[in-house]
Amino acid sequence: MKALNTLARLYVDDVDRALPALRALTGEEVGLRFPYAGVEVAAIGGFLLVAGTDEALAPFRAVQSTVLVDDLDGLAELLATHGGEIVSGPNQVPTGRNAMVRHPGGVVLEYVQHSA
Repeated sequence: MKALNTLARLYVDDVDRALPALRALTGEEVGLRFPYAGVEVAAIGGFLLVAGTDEALAPFRAVQSTVLVDDLDGLAELLATHGGEIVSGPNQVPTGRNAMVRHPGGVVLEYVQHSA
């Protein structure tokens, strides 16, 4: 499994209010945007915005970052070698498949393999 990109997660109350500053900062437009599990998700530059009410965002806040990978099936080998536990997944999501992993030291990362 190879990491293709890492997205910093930003938890916001409104995607439309958050995007103008990020467009100016990155010089990019939104790469994807979709509703998911009671929140709205948008990617721009190296950022992944997750928007919603405090209640809707609560289950997402434990995840510090999103890692795009070439092959989510390689996660088992990574965990066997370096430790950690899958806390959710693999799951089907609008962009492909994902899994949440708690690594040694406590960091929780979302791994995503996009569909072709």
